[in-house]
Amino acid sequence: MNGTDDEVLASITPSPARRIFAVGVMGTLGVLLILLAFLRPPASFPLQLMLIVFGMVALAGCTAMLRATSRGLVLSRDALRDSEGRTLAALADIRKVERGVFAFKPSNGFVLILRRPQPRAWAPGLWWRLGSRVGVGGVISGAEGRQMADLISTQLARAE
Repeated sequence: MNGTDDEVLASITPSPARRIFAVGVMGTLGVLLILLAFLRPPASFPLQLMLIVFGMVALAGCTAMLRATSRGLVLSRDALRDSEGRTLAALADIRKVERGVFAFKPSNGFVLILRRPQPRAWAPGLWWRLGSRVGVGGVISGAEGRQMADLISTQLARAE
């Protein structure tokens, strides 16, 4: 990469309050499901096992969200990456940005429509990539999400 590619145009850092709230809700759900399975067991063992499994999945999601939201997102002139350098989408691969009211997007975020499908990936509470769509949002600030979406749109308009 050259000097201009490393230039940070915008960055998103998850809000500590939103992060704590989201992780707390997910963790509380997991604990409550497991407690429910043991303190008020259902009549059948398969239902009790289902509560335990769902509780464990919620706790695993809680730890994954805690790890994922410890990172931020950085937009440079060539790509959108997380703060550890993992590329979410190269700007050359982005066809358009959706952030309208009726767009299927994460909370406070936006969706990038890519020119070709990419491997699936997910950072709970921060971003996801499924096929030719990348969703950014969740525990981020709405203002930071709008600013980054506008900058990506501007970069795309300049490239055309």
